[in-house]
Amino acid sequence: MNVTIKTPEEQELMRTAGRLTADVLDMIGEHVQPGVTTDELDRICHDYIVDEQQAVPAPLNYRGFPKSICTSVNHVVCHGIPGDKRLRNGDMVNIDITVIKDGFHGDSSRIFHVGKPSVRGQRLANVAFEAMWLGIRQVRPGTQLGDIGHVIQNYVERNNFSVVREYCGHGIGRQFHEDPQVLHYGRPGTGFRLEPGMAFTIEPMVNAGRRHVRLLKDGWTVVTRDHSLSAQWEHTILVTDDGHEVLTLGAANRP
Repeated sequence: MNVTIKTPEEQELMRTAGRLTADVLDMIGEHVQPGVTTDELDRICHDYIVDEQQAVPAPLNYRGFPKSICTSVNHVVCHGIPGDKRLRNGDMVNIDITVIKDGFHGDSSRIFHVGKPSVRGQRLANVAFEAMWLGIRQVRPGTQLGDIGHVIQNYVERNNFSVVREYCGHGIGRQFHEDPQVLHYGRPGTGFRLEPGMAFTIEPMVNAGRRHVRLLKDGWTVVTRDHSLSAQWEHTILVTDDGHEVLTLGAANRP
């Protein structure tokens, strides 16, 4: 496993990329309204990243992905491709943004509710959000990756939801996806031990029904096999000397 330790200078560049990523999510929220297409959301984000931030949308042409953001609606677990379908009142959409600035990546996603959320959709989103933060709070030097996965899995399953196992968090820096893989399930006291300077994402995908998923013929879109709702949140995390720093906090939550 080739886990990169970021230098202080590289950490500063990652802070910038993370802040820009969060700024895109802050910006797009007001546009998530009934009647908008996910293609329109993609165009707005693309123009903002390229024209306003003078940065690069990492997903565009990444291994052939055709758009600048991922939009995963309702039962889509991850990697949803923006298209011409219009969002409707009650839909739930995860918008996943990755920005490259000065050679470094920031990666974050949020759930947005279109109009009035369903009771089940709101509860699922809340549980996924808290599961992510429970995992983040484990991050400090000496913690093992299994400790993070365990607290996430335990919380989700106690709330009668399930954790997707086929997709996970990942190291990040100069590359979009680096070592290590950060599973959202596992046993405490197992896995890679964290060190200061490591950076990775925590991004649990939580299903309202069973954990099983399937990949659509487009080669990207992942959906729940039982067509149940799925929710996901994501942050980029830096391991510090005495704990962690969340690099992709929105403007309202920054220190």
